[in-house]
Amino acid sequence: MSAYNWQKSSYSTEGANCVNIAAAPDGTLRLRESDDPGVILAATRVGLSALLSSIKELDIAGA
Repeated sequence: MSAYNWQKSSYSTEGANCVNIAAAPDGTLRLRESDDPGVILAATRVGLSALLSSIKELDIAGA
């Protein structure tokens, strides 16, 4: 497995659980949770964008 340049949101504080994201050489994205960095998910940019849009809609509906 190649080494990824993992990034986390600037909204995350030290010690907080967060999702890290990295770009893979093939153009897809890699996601992992800081609590379990050994489990890595792959996603396309379109797929991740659709997921985030859905989450935003759910948040607005729940407000």
